[in-house]
Amino acid sequence: MSPRRSYDQYCSAARALDLVGDRWTLLIVRELLAGPRRYTDLHADLPGVSTDVLASRLKDMERDGLATRRRLPPPGAAFVYELSNRGRELLPVLQALGKWGEGELGERRPTDAVRAHWFALPLLRALDGEGVVEVRLDEGEFHLNVGAGDGPAYGDGPAHGAVDARLVLDSATCAAVSRGDLAPADAVRAGRITVTGDGTLAKALREGRQDREDRPVDA
Repeated sequence: MSPRRSYDQYCSAARALDLVGDRWTLLIVRELLAGPRRYTDLHADLPGVSTDVLASRLKDMERDGLATRRRLPPPGAAFVYELSNRGRELLPVLQALGKWGEGELGERRPTDAVRAHWFALPLLRALDGEGVVEVRLDEGEFHLNVGAGDGPAYGDGPAHGAVDARLVLDSATCAAVSRGDLAPADAVRAGRITVTGDGTLAKALREGRQDREDRPVDA
């Protein structure tokens, strides 16, 4: 565990950065917003992080009350990390940061890694309402808990239980939504997102009631 460092400033922003300002910490939070994750899964989905740094950040997050570590019951018996209530409160912080950074995305660079579930938070920002949405990309499948309060904001793979909407789209369309260039309902009208399901979210997307502002369709 690394020694606690502080800006030693009586300012709430400085205090927050004392906890989450280190490199990789907020990206670990992004991963744990999907629910409990094993160390090996976190390492696989955080390309570029060393094992030592990841272990250190997770210990710091435990110390600071942002995450906990527990053993799964048999037959799993593996240790998993999960966010505390305090850690889950960082979801709107990450969403605000992601919104602010939309203009920095541009086109994907040859060196950029990508995971399907990294599109989960941008899609959560772009969708209104409440319900479970399954999303299928070429890179993989994940599900969103739109409007969810406590609990995971998203998860890998298909949802467990009833689904309000299923979306099929390519990564270029998902990237355009992530950049803020394309609204989901516009993408549905343009045939770039296929929507199935009978839930309120599915009907709203098909009827074009998910628009938040006028955006170009040919993003």
